[in-house]
Amino acid sequence: MPRSFAGAAPAVILPRESDIGGLAVRRLLPHRTRRLVGPFVFLDHMGPAGIPPGGGIDVRPHPHIGLATVTYLFSGRIIHHDSLGFRQAIEPGAVNWMIAGRGIVHSERTLPEDRRTGQHLHGMQAWVALPVEHEQIAPAFSHHPAAAQPVVQSAGGARLTLIAGRAYGREAPAPVLSPLFYIDAVLPAGASLTMPVEHAERAVYAVEGRVRLDGHPIEPLTLALADGAPPPVLTAETDARVMMLGGAPLGEPRHVWWNFVASRRQLIEQARAEWKAGRFAPVPGETDALPLPE
Repeated sequence: MPRSFAGAAPAVILPRESDIGGLAVRRLLPHRTRRLVGPFVFLDHMGPAGIPPGGGIDVRPHPHIGLATVTYLFSGRIIHHDSLGFRQAIEPGAVNWMIAGRGIVHSERTLPEDRRTGQHLHGMQAWVALPVEHEQIAPAFSHHPAAAQPVVQSAGGARLTLIAGRAYGREAPAPVLSPLFYIDAVLPAGASLTMPVEHAERAVYAVEGRVRLDGHPIEPLTLALADGAPPPVLTAETDARVMMLGGAPLGEPRHVWWNFVASRRQLIEQARAEWKAGRFAPVPGETDALPLPE
């Protein structure tokens, strides 16, 4: 498992890119060299993409177990609809925190009004694996508007929005179930900051612009691992935006298959059988669910 150490160039993960209906998606986690960073087991960067009038995304109803999800947008809107009955727009800076626990189903689609007018869509999708003692809890959903997210202005000039967890003496409102941090950091050229000291595992993803980690250049659209002590210093060569994430290691490996995450393969096999048999609760009013991959 690659790690970064003080004085050494950080290990980096290059994205696996795909195109989903004209929307560029870059997958960073899981990766063959690094399965998790803290509890983060999945990280995607989608867009930026201009979606013309008449276009949109339609992620049909699909199940999850053993994780919490968050779709964080820089621009555009998506409507979230789940089997608990929650229907909530995801807007820039807002946080929809969905805990799958023993099982939930949801869809993500373009709103009808945005489908008529078109929009610019850009954002991140992350999955957080749940601790073993919480893997089978009841599913839950909470919405936190952008104005509710703690914002930290660093002494070095960076503006940090805490999406989830705890860092820099602040705590986000999303109900996380293990120690973690997830931050949207905007840095003007020349700004610098030290990554959170209280978390053992860390990574930084360069969304836009050029940054350095302890003096080592991090190419745009790459994930740099920043584990260990002392925490590294991030410096912006140009105006930049990065995502910082990490937390305490879970202590047990996680199995990932399709949309399922679990500490035991038995739980994934059980979820497969239940989805195939139609025993997950449906999303109200939606019938076009994704089939189980063969």
